[in-house]
Amino acid sequence: MKKYFALLLMISLVFSCKNEKSSETMTATETETETEDIAYASFGDEIKADDAISAQQMAEKYKTLKVGDTIQTKVSASINEVCSKKGCWMKLDLGNDDEIMVRFKDYGFFMPLNAEGDVVINGKAYVTETSVEELRHYAEDAGKSKEEVEAITEPEVTYAFEADGVLLKQ
Repeated sequence: MKKYFALLLMISLVFSCKNEKSSETMTATETETETEDIAYASFGDEIKADDAISAQQMAEKYKTLKVGDTIQTKVSASINEVCSKKGCWMKLDLGNDDEIMVRFKDYGFFMPLNAEGDVVINGKAYVTETSVEELRHYAEDAGKSKEEVEAITEPEVTYAFEADGVLLKQ
């Protein structure tokens, strides 16, 4: 009799658990946020689109930074490119042929490989010098041809960003 009771209890527990995700169990990459009637997919830390500066304003701030300087900011910009292997980085358009190289804090989250359109990123903006080896690695990740990869022969000063949260406009 005890075995039947235990079996009945286990069956009722299994059927009482629903297969739906509650808002508490959703991960940061699965949540959606609506700000100013615009739907966003959220990645990393939860952020709001409020108070984000434009790409043009960020370009002006980058011009005042030196290698090693860092500022905390929130930027709204358009995606130019996303890592085609894992989504572990993306490049955002600043206008005037300038881009921001965005990486994600502690590799704690990634962007969808097909991400495109507008994003709001929150985190640390800084200027860095990127080595030839690293530039070639990024070119390979982006699916560039062997000739394009080998054409990279000089380091470049890069506008970089470590994002702790990203909102992808849907």
